[in-house]
Amino acid sequence: MLTLKLIQENPELVVEKLTKKNFDAREIMKEITETDKRRRETQHRLDMLQAEMNTLAKEIGILFKSGQKEKAEENKVRTITLKDDIQQLGNELNELEKSLNDKLVILPNIPHESVPAGKSAHDNITIRTGGPAARKAGETLPHWEFTQKTGIIDFETGVKLTGAGFPVYKGKGARLQSGLIRFFLDEAVNAGFTEIMPPLMVNAESAFATGQLPDKDGQMYHATEDNLYLIPTAEVPLTNIYRDMVLAEEELPVKITGYTPCFRREAGSYGKDVRGLNRLHQFDKVEIVCITHPDKSYAMLEEMVNHVAGLLDKLELTWRVVKLCGGDMSFTSALTYDFEVYSSAQDKWLEVSSVSNFETFQSNRLKLRFRDPETKKPRMAHTLNGSALALPRIVAALIENHQHNGEFILPEALHAYTGFKSI
Repeated sequence: MLTLKLIQENPELVVEKLTKKNFDAREIMKEITETDKRRRETQHRLDMLQAEMNTLAKEIGILFKSGQKEKAEENKVRTITLKDDIQQLGNELNELEKSLNDKLVILPNIPHESVPAGKSAHDNITIRTGGPAARKAGETLPHWEFTQKTGIIDFETGVKLTGAGFPVYKGKGARLQSGLIRFFLDEAVNAGFTEIMPPLMVNAESAFATGQLPDKDGQMYHATEDNLYLIPTAEVPLTNIYRDMVLAEEELPVKITGYTPCFRREAGSYGKDVRGLNRLHQFDKVEIVCITHPDKSYAMLEEMVNHVAGLLDKLELTWRVVKLCGGDMSFTSALTYDFEVYSSAQDKWLEVSSVSNFETFQSNRLKLRFRDPETKKPRMAHTLNGSALALPRIVAALIENHQHNGEFILPEALHAYTGFKSI
């Protein structure tokens, strides 16, 4: 959430910056300014009445002691009126504060100055490539055909058990999944991340703090009776560990990682782009989350990008990094790099990771701060997160790019984790 101070001091800048996200903030900014003005006026009136009430309370005691009973009784009558006025103003202030907050959460994060303008993924910019040379299109089977022939992923039984988008992994397919999870976790721990095993459901406060609510309300599975949400990513519980905390500067950076299943309704998704593992309602992912000093967050972002690139190199996949344009960025992000791997069987690039810097947007919602050693005052930290990695499209890309004469040959880095070298 953008800070009220930023909006008050730089309203034109906020409007200008958000146009890069194709968000017209002029009307909502006007409403925020007007609501905040009324809120401050109401707060001032409330403070004045409360001060008068405090003064009268002291005077009443003095008047009674000095024998001025009549004057004391007049003051008591005045306090009754004041109490009613104070209660009414307090109610008005609460309503104005809620209205102001409801308006503030509509505004997306301001994009970093390096974010390119654009409206869709077609306007993203490729900034880096890696991995082996891409195989020619059509040389291998798409993963949904290979997995059906080998029986390692059962999409039909998943439909019977739950519905489309909930595959069942069998035998070597299940071992491949668990091996990849352990491989990603070990690589993260070796890179200095502390492993966390978080809950798979969160409350509304947690979903709000990282920006899923209200922006993605309809995309999350909601257990209505308990008002809990199935997590769309481990980012939500991992980051919320530090909600309402003030860290010492020497505790930064915080680097944590966690494996979780992830649950997304993916409402409105259909067509060939959702076939097989391309888009699921439940999938496995290893997430990395960082909390840093504001001066060091973009260096940390590069460190995280390099970490993901290293994983893809060890998996021997052809990859590229794209910088997202303003129109393709998430509501909460200030700068996002997407990793895509090439699938020769599908002749397309598959997104497998997003690595983002949210600057203070999440920490303002989280009330996550660190104490500045010079001023001794709390400052908002910067938060970052990335997929390292999401499994479905990684599995698809591995199968589709590492087939040789009808056999899927696993990258050497996975042999120790799966116990087999091929399928």
